[in-house]
Amino acid sequence: MPIYSDKDPIVAIATASGRGGVGIVRLSADDSFIEGFIKDFFGPSEHFKARYAHYRPFKDRNGNQIDEGLALYFPAPKSYTGESVLELQAHGGPVILKLLLQEILRVGKSKGLRLAEPGEFTKRAFLNGRIDLSQAEAVADLIDATTEGAARAASRSLSGAFSSCIHKVGDKVIELRALIEAILDFPEEEIDFIQSTQARERLLSITKEFEELMHQSQQGSILREGVTVVLVGSPNVGKSSLMNQLSGSDVAIVTDVAGTTRDKIENQISIEGVALRLVDTAGVRETTDKVESIGIERTLQAVEGADIVLHLIDATNENSDEEGQKILKQVMQRVSAGVPVLQVFNKCDLNAKINWRGEWIGISAKTGEGIPELKQKLLTLVGWENKPESTFLARERHLEALKEAYEHLKLANQFVNLENPPLDLLAEELRLCNESLGFILGETTPDDLLGMIFSRFCIGK
Repeated sequence: MPIYSDKDPIVAIATASGRGGVGIVRLSADDSFIEGFIKDFFGPSEHFKARYAHYRPFKDRNGNQIDEGLALYFPAPKSYTGESVLELQAHGGPVILKLLLQEILRVGKSKGLRLAEPGEFTKRAFLNGRIDLSQAEAVADLIDATTEGAARAASRSLSGAFSSCIHKVGDKVIELRALIEAILDFPEEEIDFIQSTQARERLLSITKEFEELMHQSQQGSILREGVTVVLVGSPNVGKSSLMNQLSGSDVAIVTDVAGTTRDKIENQISIEGVALRLVDTAGVRETTDKVESIGIERTLQAVEGADIVLHLIDATNENSDEEGQKILKQVMQRVSAGVPVLQVFNKCDLNAKINWRGEWIGISAKTGEGIPELKQKLLTLVGWENKPESTFLARERHLEALKEAYEHLKLANQFVNLENPPLDLLAEELRLCNESLGFILGETTPDDLLGMIFSRFCIGK
């Protein structure tokens, strides 16, 4: 596998594959390469004015016109990558863009032009200080957003809202740490340090601010990752009907015949901007049918990956308590620790006979009764609070880094409250806290992790 330099001139199609009205080919390189390429590709007399659209024909080596469109030149450092960037906007046909890309590579080959790797334009923006790592990740999250709420939260992260919060609390940690390290250099002041600098109060304030940041990040993680909701229950209890009711369309077959659903059926919906992946499963019961047995096993496998399990019970069935307890026992053996299992009694519009121990909610998948309450309950179970104005997207690695930083803050609080605080240990815990925060922004992130993060981007971004 070839090893590329971050200084190589690069090019790629920046728009999505398929047909469209406009397609963009993007180049990023140093000033001299871009200026030379413009003359080689368009003619020796060409000179493009910065950030102006120039209408030009795009020709091949024989002078035959490939297409015609706009060329935009963004000189460094005021460009997406921080390098000089040239964008050619042609018609969005895949063949046209492929021919244009091939001709661009031919013209620039002698000067080292190569095809960009996935995410390499955004990686260069990060390496050149245009954005930090959390903002770079927000680019991919904005592209991949599946709900309006996730898109808005990703946009806030991209604009620097998440980074700003990290910097704000991090600066306070640095300031307190600097005071502690200064007093270590002048030990004669150590006796009065904790009281004179209000170190305990300041550290407590930082910790409370940090806890709010963690809460906001967890909310953002819900928006980004979404929630997997698995429906389980006896055959013909109404799982498919509930699936259709929540989805707002007939995505699952509904009949009076027990055992209609033999395999998983999935559909994604959005509640208050949160993406929920609904999984309808085969009814759980004792059976000798080989195909149905496979379906039941797949039901239990789906339970293992659930964020919430909805255990549906027929409210009109006199034996529902006994059957429900059998199913619940199987579910609890397979569900991950901490995953909520909600008992949902269906057909409550009929002659309900509910005799269940513990929390439950009643609905009618046929009439829609109780569905709004069920939706709100789902959001409550995952800890969602609808405060979009203060939400930004957070990834799992962000949450892990925040948890690690928080552990160091807790140790620092323990040290500062001792009768004779060990200032050297206190300063070290604050240093480690800052190091964990820097991991989020890419200030202390290893190169192999950077490569993994950007490799998941699409080519051209």
